[in-house]
Amino acid sequence: MRLREPRLEGSPGLECLADYGCETGENPLWHPLEKRLYWCDIPRGRIFRFDPATGLHEQCYEGRPVGGFTIQADGSLLLFMDRGAIANWREGSLIPVLTEIEEERDSRFNDVIADPRGRVFCGTLSSGTGKGSLYRLDPDGSLCRVLGDIGCSNGMAFTRDQTGFYYTDSFARAIYIFDYNVQSGALSNQRVFARFDESDGLPDGATLDADGRLWSALWDGSCVAQLDGSGRIEKRVHVPVPKTSSVAFGGEDLSDMYITTAGGDRKQEEGPLAGALFRLRTEARGLPEFLSRIQVPGQSPLAK
Repeated sequence: MRLREPRLEGSPGLECLADYGCETGENPLWHPLEKRLYWCDIPRGRIFRFDPATGLHEQCYEGRPVGGFTIQADGSLLLFMDRGAIANWREGSLIPVLTEIEEERDSRFNDVIADPRGRVFCGTLSSGTGKGSLYRLDPDGSLCRVLGDIGCSNGMAFTRDQTGFYYTDSFARAIYIFDYNVQSGALSNQRVFARFDESDGLPDGATLDADGRLWSALWDGSCVAQLDGSGRIEKRVHVPVPKTSSVAFGGEDLSDMYITTAGGDRKQEEGPLAGALFRLRTEARGLPEFLSRIQVPGQSPLAK
């Protein structure tokens, strides 16, 4: 097999913060209460965190595969795992919220996002027994399947006015946009926002900036792309790793762009920095992510 020759230089100012050799580094998420950046390595079930004030980083959790997580209003993490399992984690404590989803026993969650009311939209992968789905987890713990026939659930974001919802199906090479009802959590009027050529790579994790522009990490595209209002690529942040997996804004003023990558288990092929976490200080600024407010068994309801 011919080895890849990945770009060895990223965009000016891009820095490698931590390299844990992640097989699939994902879900970078700024914790506003701790002022730290969390991210995970999906198949190995590892979670890491980085403190920009000290420059220190560490692995803080290891367990079952973690496809994504949200930050609860009390500061704990809500983990979305394999077999449709969901659990609440804080230091030294893991409390099951949902043991499994029968239809997802051969699959796992792959990307998640909290909405303005504390609900969580959580998507799964296709498996040998069926296509993936998008679910909505409500604060009372009830689960509703809102989309089916999905290849690979990925990057999600809400528009600035909270009337629209972006959702990525990587295998379809498409990002869709829906009308979104913040009162009920309902999605409607699905249409294509952006499509990507094979040469672009697959659209993966996504985030919205304060100007309302969507950013999408391009798997096998060695970059994070900024999209204009019509879904066209208007800017690329180049990364020295082919498999750029996700992107988030963080820092005190949300002007630090954090980028996760994959392929750390195959560095000879994917490049010496595959699986690392990167940061770029940008002119763009992010928007605060919403906190989830899911009821955890045995705990008091989270305040709205």
